[in-house]
Amino acid sequence: MSRYALLLAPSANRVYADQAGRLTRAELAAFSRVLTAPLSDIAETTIGGVGYITFEGELTAQDIAYLANLSAGYALFEQAAEDLLRPVTLTPLARFDSDLITIPKYAGKTNEQFTKLLLNLTLLGSASATRMLDGGLTVLDPLAGRGTTLNQALMYGYDAIGVEIDGKDVEAYKLFLQTWLKRKRLKHTADLVPVRRQGRRAARRLEVTLAASKEDHKAGAVQKVVVLQTDTTQIDGLLRGGCADVLVADLPYGVAHGSYDDAGGITRSPLDLLERAIPQWLPLLRPGAAIGLSWNTKVAKRELAEDILIANGLQLVAEQELSHRVDQGIERDILVARKSG
Repeated sequence: MSRYALLLAPSANRVYADQAGRLTRAELAAFSRVLTAPLSDIAETTIGGVGYITFEGELTAQDIAYLANLSAGYALFEQAAEDLLRPVTLTPLARFDSDLITIPKYAGKTNEQFTKLLLNLTLLGSASATRMLDGGLTVLDPLAGRGTTLNQALMYGYDAIGVEIDGKDVEAYKLFLQTWLKRKRLKHTADLVPVRRQGRRAARRLEVTLAASKEDHKAGAVQKVVVLQTDTTQIDGLLRGGCADVLVADLPYGVAHGSYDDAGGITRSPLDLLERAIPQWLPLLRPGAAIGLSWNTKVAKRELAEDILIANGLQLVAEQELSHRVDQGIERDILVARKSG
């Protein structure tokens, strides 16, 4: 049995960095589902005055390919002796340059490492877990904001679908993505058009088709991003059923952001939104698809979120402790559930 040491990537968010070790231990345990054999003895260890996550296992080349995508992973070493670390080459899924994720800066943007963590845990809880490295999956974010999750899906080689009620956010995402693609000289098309339902305008639809290289474009190996500007609780008929393999959503935290209730007012409860949206989201998921949610537990108890998912026929995916502090008013948690099939 070999022993490995994982060096964590630095984070610009100090509060998140302080908790990254515990979250990475939970993420490693989740990756065990797709590895040749489960990892054991996962722990936080100090080597030469530097903190690492250490674990034991017999890693194949494919196992290493999976672990290369750990959200906070920076470098992996085989611990050949107590004081000797042998580097292990990591090749993460990175279809595009990392600045696709890091360039956008705006108030309320979710930490990029956390976005990747939430997507990873949801993928690993779905029936598509063993296809993580293959591309060809579709990620749905029904609360897309300015597209951090959509861009992470593109980095993985997946298609992405977003729903966002704020027209300014949709236009900002379109402007950024088009500008970025032009600067990188990547072949693409982008259209923002109205969508009608029963003769009335129901949404605006942004559709971007792109390729990672000229060779991919010629071969037809393209990816697609679709973003609907509309209320996520009113998307019936606007997207094809069974279009997504995973759904990830960062629910409103109830501090600076809320959502509209049925009377048109603002509610600060993420569970009010979840209860109204879940019946709209479920038909969009393929059998075996997983839903990954994050939210502020200071305004919504985990047990109540679990009850909503279970009441809608979803099966909870067991995870280790993932609750963590974001700031004084936000204690964030993650919940993953799977659709039958």
